[in-house]
Amino acid sequence: MSPAASRRQASMLREMGLGPIWRLRSSVAVEDAAAPREASEPTVAVIPVASPLPQPAADAAAARPPRPVFEVPAAPAPAADPVVASATDRERRQRIATLGWDELEADIRACTACALCQRRKQAVPGVGDREARVMFVGEGPGAEEDQRGEPFVGQAGKLLDNMLAAIGLRRGEGVYIANSVKCRPPLNRTPEAGEIATCLPYLERQIALVQPRLLVALGRPAAQSLLDTEIAITKARGRAFERAGIPVLVTYHPAYLLRNPQDKAKAWEDLCLVRRTLAQPEG
Repeated sequence: MSPAASRRQASMLREMGLGPIWRLRSSVAVEDAAAPREASEPTVAVIPVASPLPQPAADAAAARPPRPVFEVPAAPAPAADPVVASATDRERRQRIATLGWDELEADIRACTACALCQRRKQAVPGVGDREARVMFVGEGPGAEEDQRGEPFVGQAGKLLDNMLAAIGLRRGEGVYIANSVKCRPPLNRTPEAGEIATCLPYLERQIALVQPRLLVALGRPAAQSLLDTEIAITKARGRAFERAGIPVLVTYHPAYLLRNPQDKAKAWEDLCLVRRTLAQPEG
């Protein structure tokens, strides 16, 4: 388009309200060189676009991605001093060894010496004749024992009562029943060695108070707690062991017999040995 035609188009657009027209600086320079401006034509100014103003520091900081946060791990708890722990355990054993029956049972029910206390409903001290001739020791409370606070009250307890009756004994008459651990292990699992060791002072005090003529271990954990050694029931049954001058006999736990009734005949042999031992004159 010639310069004259361009000027006519611009004039028409201004009349229609569509002007002014923004043109490149180079084209304006060419047209100005080609012909002088008419006095009536307004000057079209080319306004350069300014560069963006710098953002405030706060906006710039917000635009940056967050810096990773590195947490400083907490310092590990100092290991317990074995000398202090040993002294504390010794003091606990000495204190328990001085308790009478009522104090002992109250101490058992309030015990927090191992993690078993965290999930129990209540501790289960023991039950029966406090001057019994024979003391039966099991593993630990089950769900029903944990609920009622008395050992051997579920199906295994009923079987134990039948076993006692078969040799002329009754719960509470010449018989005391306790467990190696006084709180229920989770899911009725076998008590761990550390749990048995922590609870052992209570069992030792019960034995010292009852002074039975005979101890009967019901199951492997009970046998290990009484004899302080690894025991296999199949090899230990039928033999007489000793703990602090008291004979110890080993037999199956009633809960095991409920799962393995084929071994009830062997348990009956063990009960006959219990009866013969109790029938012997005191020396």
